[in-house]
Amino acid sequence: MIEYIKGELTELTPALATVEAAGVGYGLNISLNTFSVIQGKKEVKLYVHEAIREDAHVLFGFVNKKEREMFELLITVNGVGANTARMMLSGMSVSELCNAISTGNARLIQGIKGIGKMTAQRIIVDLRDKIVALGIADEIPAGGQMIAPVNNQVKDEAVSALTMLGFAPAPTQKVVLQILQEQPDLPVEQVVKLALKQIK
Repeated sequence: MIEYIKGELTELTPALATVEAAGVGYGLNISLNTFSVIQGKKEVKLYVHEAIREDAHVLFGFVNKKEREMFELLITVNGVGANTARMMLSGMSVSELCNAISTGNARLIQGIKGIGKMTAQRIIVDLRDKIVALGIADEIPAGGQMIAPVNNQVKDEAVSALTMLGFAPAPTQKVVLQILQEQPDLPVEQVVKLALKQIK
């Protein structure tokens, strides 16, 4: 089992980080929260979750253990897969998600693309006690706010991230453009978070 990977950050998009360690480049699927923290860094340490399936061996990378623990709890819930869990951690911080679960705020959880009413309620019922027991609710806010690059770069990165999350490029581009026209100074992760709530 891989606990973490520490090395040079050679490539980074809002959905994928490539970390070179001992001459091997590891591609790790990441959340927007992790992206915003590691952006601009040369050396990173990402905690790893390995998803081994018949057709693929996929690595997920997390900026801290609490985010990984939250991810691993989410995928234990019936109806929540790895990509849905990553999307949840892209739409909300660990502390926001813990707060929504502990207060039973199903409406807030349903605001994340792909989460229906039944799944949101199941997440709350299944995880409410577990997040308290594991102490995940004591999440420390992650720093490292990114500076917004030029709009075209933001647009391209946001569309690319959403496409990698499984959305069709055409409607995605339309939503991203609309968001940037209304709020031109938004950083990539904020554009993607807003788009996740709007794409049908």
